Amino acid sequence: MNLSIFDVIGPIMIGPSSSHTAGAVKLARVAALIAAKPFTHVEFGLHGSFAKTGAGHGTKIALLAGVLGITKDDEQIKHSREIAAARGITYAFNEVELADVHENTAVITFTHADASKTAIVGCSIGGGRILITKINGVEVELAAEQPTIVIQQLDEQGVVSRVSQVLADNNINIGIMRLSRAAKRSVATAVIETDEKIPPEVVSQLAALDVVLSVRVIQ
Repeated sequence: MNLSIFDVIGPIMIGPSSSHTAGAVKLARVAALIAAKPFTHVEFGLHGSFAKTGAGHGTKIALLAGVLGITKDDEQIKHSREIAAARGITYAFNEVELADVHENTAVITFTHADASKTAIVGCSIGGGRILITKINGVEVELAAEQPTIVIQQLDEQGVVSRVSQVLADNNINIGIMRLSRAAKRSVATAVIETDEKIPPEVVSQLAALDVVLSVRVIQ
């Protein structure tokens, strides 16, 4: 069995549980970064242990804090309801039953100012670590432990090469690249973990590619 020190003592955090509190904050915060656009309403669908035991661990407050951009070691977590109200953001929680997912899974659905929606599915897997498993119905694998680029792109020949070339031209090394798609020749989602942080000018260069629909960065 391979264990890290974070599996034993957990991360620096506010709250009683690394899975239900710190992990919930990080999960929701990363989901909001992926959604990218401002939102007016957010709905949390809680599955398994998140739904059944989350109340005692402050999971709901932690998830709300995360989508508001609050980090897992910030004292403002406990004031997330007041902060949401001050920003004019409404929210709702409900229980969901999902198949073949981790017991600490949430479906986070953002309603944006333009009435569009972004749905993120992810889980807290222990020690404050998370895994994003779906973005708008497309299966992905995103841990947010390294600088990560999430790109929605046309599913065409040569797109991966063009994206990789932009990163190579800027001396950014790709650690892991995962590509998912709902169907052939439709829209693909690339999750790229890099060894270096992504400068704003690189984001602009990627977004300028005519085959790229959107670029989101998690530093």
